[in-house]
Amino acid sequence: MRSTRIACALFASAASVAFAGAAFAQSAPGYTPPKTSWGAPDLQGFWSNSSITDMQRDPQYPNLVLTPEEVARMEGDDYYNNRTREDAKPTDLKTAKLLDGSDLLSGGGYNAFWVDPGKHVALVKGEPRSSWIVEPASGRIPRIGAAAAARPAAAPPRPTGAAAPTGTVQGPGAVDRNSGGGFGSYDNPETRPMGERCIIGFGNTGGPVMTNVLYNNTYQIVQAPGYAMILVEMVHDARVVPIYASADEARASFRPGVIKQWLGDSVGWYDGDALVVETRNVHPQQRGYVSKDGTLTERFSRWDDKQIVYEFTVNDPTQFTQPWKGEMAFNRSEQPSYEYACHEGNYAMEGILAGARAQERDGQVVQANATEEGR
Repeated sequence: MRSTRIACALFASAASVAFAGAAFAQSAPGYTPPKTSWGAPDLQGFWSNSSITDMQRDPQYPNLVLTPEEVARMEGDDYYNNRTREDAKPTDLKTAKLLDGSDLLSGGGYNAFWVDPGKHVALVKGEPRSSWIVEPASGRIPRIGAAAAARPAAAPPRPTGAAAPTGTVQGPGAVDRNSGGGFGSYDNPETRPMGERCIIGFGNTGGPVMTNVLYNNTYQIVQAPGYAMILVEMVHDARVVPIYASADEARASFRPGVIKQWLGDSVGWYDGDALVVETRNVHPQQRGYVSKDGTLTERFSRWDDKQIVYEFTVNDPTQFTQPWKGEMAFNRSEQPSYEYACHEGNYAMEGILAGARAQERDGQVVQANATEEGR
């Protein structure tokens, strides 16, 4: 136990040193970041992190900063860029057929018209980036083996017509019914993903780490003396961050560790021209880049009037072999946030669960499905 405490302490210390010693974003040459009326860095307004740049780097792009040729290739190969071009072509009525749902990606609900993931690579501080991750240099998440991405194990398919095993494992993703199902299964409404239940946004948009997704990538930042609020367009998650005079005072104000919150417990302070936010105690049912035992440190600073540089360090020794760091551009949005009406009266829920029960009665294994919640 003592050696475990020492290892965790060394890991946390390394993360603090890495975060403190990193070359944080400076403002563009000649730019003076604005201040609020009470003297804090002014980050207010509507911002978007949409781009085709992913969290992790595609191995075909070896460097963080892309060449012009790589930018053209990455944007030319992008699925939704190509999808948009294809959808814009006139329909040939001689060959067109009614959609039958066999290919959901061709359906009218999520064709290119309805999505807005971004069309271009991310320009962070004027640099075209191949990934959010800047450390490690590989641009890849340093996970601890397969255990870091563990999922409920699926039972092997049963022969057609065979009865379900008695007593323990049956149905969704080999979930033990006697223990009340498993997260992401179709066992009951409480095991469906958080985004599907309109509790938090799809794809980790509210954090911890605030990532970009298929659409609704707008954020609104509002500041007041003593507080900063980040409103997330997807499902309208609101991060209300109390602001303290120093990092020590902020960290001393964390709620007790037994209290686990959706999106985590966040506290903040101003460091020069930047807002620094530290988040701990994430709810254990929230899938994402930071577990209930991890810490996320974020830094928001103005590069110029049109961009906030969002920097983060993930410190979670239960999932990763080392702290890792990333950067992304939050660009000023000309439009306000969309009123995303994620209704909690989910009329599809009855059909989702009934369909799973029917599959089980037919002797099929219903897989657990929670990959849309992050990671």
